[in-house]
Formats: sequence, structure tokens, C-alpha cells
Amino acid sequence: MIKKIAFGLLWLGFGLYAFLFAPPDRPDTAFLIQNLISGKLEGINPAIVALFNIMGILPAIYACMLFSDGRGQKIPAWIFVILSFGIGAFGLLPYLALRNPNPTFIGEKNWLIKIFDSRWTGVLLAIASVYLVGYGIREGNWADFIMQFQTNRFIQVMSLDFCLLCLLFPWLLTDDMQRRGMEDSSMYLIVSVIPIFGALTYLCLRSPLVSSEPSSNLPVTT
Repeated sequence: MIKKIAFGLLWLGFGLYAFLFAPPDRPDTAFLIQNLISGKLEGINPAIVALFNIMGILPAIYACMLFSDGRGQKIPAWIFVILSFGIGAFGLLPYLALRNPNPTFIGEKNWLIKIFDSRWTGVLLAIASVYLVGYGIREGNWADFIMQFQTNRFIQVMSLDFCLLCLLFPWLLTDDMQRRGMEDSSMYLIVSVIPIFGALTYLCLRSPLVSSEPSSNLPVTT
């Protein structure tokens, strides 16, 4: 119950900060987002381009955990996964607040779980992340990024959202390892410490799901 309350308060606090205390929106924010989505990147700081695209990879990383975690939960995980692609941690925190511990996987894997449970999905996400991080570090104007972080609501909230998604990942890790019969605690430590790449390393190396017999008392939602 304490964890549920903590996640709920974190969701509320992040929302209040984003809308009440973050710097004001710039008049060109909507135009910037439109260009980032459409791929019209001329004149946009590569650091912002890289971060914006990484914010699409992070929800996919969570999807690799949540679709199997959602099996047996009273709430459907897919709703929150979809929300996370649009609003990041704002979409995931309610799931973390409402979910129950789930160390077992019930029944057979459907096609969606098979895709996001595959190590090849982790490999593809890792390749994309290496490219984006390298691109952002190499080509990005970091003085400009810091200035925009301090003065632009969209950039600041997106940056904080990135940090929050990196910090929240370990909360799902223990149950996921138990669903796979993994007992190496050092893996947990590595994933907890290294942002993004620790999680991606885990997705690339984790064992397959171990299925248990379904129980009539447990829902089988995803």
C-alpha cells in the first residue's frame, strides 16, 4: 500500500510541477513538436532530436516488461503502454500505483507478448539507442540545450520525464526476473545503476518466461 501511495503522489507531484512550476511554453513549441514528429529537423538542436526519439524508445522498453506483467493483473497493461508513448511517465505511473506484485506468468504467450519478450526486440532497441545517444552527444549543442532546459517547459518536462522513466524501471525488474526463474541479484544492481543501457542489456540477456498453470481465481489480462 505504501508503494501505491508513493507512486500516486509522484504522479500528482510531477503533474503539478509540469503545469504550475516549469518554465512557460514558448510560442513555437507546437511547431517544434510538429517538426520533430514529421522529421523536419533542420535548425533543431540534435540533442533535442535525440532526446525526443529516445522518449519513444523508453516506452517500448517498458512494453517489454508490462505486457507479461499485465498477465494476471486486474488492470490491462496495454492501455498504459499506449499512453506512455504519448505522455511518458504520466501514462505509466498510474499503472505502477495500481498494479500488484506479480512474480508468475500464467498461461501461454500471445503474439504481442512473444514480440516484446523476444531478445531480438531488445537488440533492435539497443541498436537504436546507441545510435541516438551517440548522435546527440556528438552533434548536440549542449549549451543551447541547457538554456532551453531552463527556459522551455517542453524541453524541461521531457528531460525530467526521461530521468523519471530511467529511475522507475527497477521497480518492475524483481517480478520480471522471478517470472523467468532468474536469481542473479547482480543483474538487478547493474540494471538499476545504468540508465537505459542497463535495462536494454537486461532485455537482451534475460531468460524466457516460465509459464505456470492458469488459476480460475486469476484474470488473464495483458
